[in-house]
Amino acid sequence: MNYHKYEIKTTPETAEILVAFLSDSPFDTFEETTDGLNAYAPASASEQEIEAQLTDLQNQFDFSWEKELILGQNWNELWESNFQPVIVGDFCAVRADFHDPIPGVKWELVINPKMAFGTGHHETTWQCIAAIEHLPLQGTHILDYGCGTGILAILASKQGAAAVEAVDIEEESYRNTVENCAANGVENVTARLGTLAAVQGTNFDGILANINRHVILESLPALAGLLKPKGWLLISGILLSDEEIVTEAATAAGFSKKSMKSRGNWLCGVFERHG
Repeated sequence: MNYHKYEIKTTPETAEILVAFLSDSPFDTFEETTDGLNAYAPASASEQEIEAQLTDLQNQFDFSWEKELILGQNWNELWESNFQPVIVGDFCAVRADFHDPIPGVKWELVINPKMAFGTGHHETTWQCIAAIEHLPLQGTHILDYGCGTGILAILASKQGAAAVEAVDIEEESYRNTVENCAANGVENVTARLGTLAAVQGTNFDGILANINRHVILESLPALAGLLKPKGWLLISGILLSDEEIVTEAATAAGFSKKSMKSRGNWLCGVFERHG
């Protein structure tokens, strides 16, 4: 698959805000850079729609952008030149298969991202990894909603989950999750392609949802319905400014907020379904 890369030059703070806006559009992968970010959209997506959105955002934020066509066969080479290992304390390290092993951590995950989101670099994924260390996962039945590379599903399995169902609307993410599970020797993750309607499990003990504010707000009632009473929901992909609206929506859907942490301009929260 060919992609258009939109190279956006701006401040780190504005780059984070733009990711939140653009994740609702045809962009499916974001890469932080020293002078902003790169946003990738399938070449089949409407360029007119994308560029109209960028123009509208330029009326609100200060940034410039340029577009480049990335041919499918160049994707792995692109990632190999930019993807550096990620270490989350002594709990977890994330690397690609072309990196040397990383000693001194409880779990070392091999993630080859292809065109799927979730390598641990972004604050949202980093925070989810850190949160998983402290979640009750032993013997549980877990849903990873918007699984991307499968990184959180794989880590949940390593931490003792008995079974994990992972779903993503992007076909590349579905395939990448399958490949990364195999690369990490994980056999109890079932990947599915589609929306929440594709999920076959019910009464989950916990749900991982590292997506974006729009999808989270839209999905909260359905996610509550998939959880056991007292089941937990880990969410990220929301900005500091979104805390109030997300908390209010979660409360309306039957959740109580248990914790909320931040890294950069991004939040990661744990909620519990009412009994």
